[in-house]
Amino acid sequence: MPAFKTIVVNVDDVAAAKAVYATALGAEPHTDLPSYVGFNVDGCEFGLAPRQGPDLPAGVVPYLDSDDVEATLDALRQAGATVLQESTDVGGGTALAIVADPEGNRFGIRSRR
Repeated sequence: MPAFKTIVVNVDDVAAAKAVYATALGAEPHTDLPSYVGFNVDGCEFGLAPRQGPDLPAGVVPYLDSDDVEATLDALRQAGATVLQESTDVGGGTALAIVADPEGNRFGIRSRR
């Protein structure tokens, strides 16, 4: 069953945000790259990523884990979601996409291949 297991905060300054969240979480990141800083918090992935483009403003994006991003995107389109970012391979066998619900609330879909 799909579940929201990943939260990513899109920020303009990843290094500055990393210092704040490392202190807040009381942990060092397991991944520390300019493109992504990741923490594991009780089995939930909490990440920081640089903001990319006007359709993806700074803020929080919860990610729904899915076995098939493309099929999930198709179903969400049919249900009325707007696709903000098509499925994108981000490396490490992970694909991400971002949609908005009819009210404009954003969430992502993540799969590991």
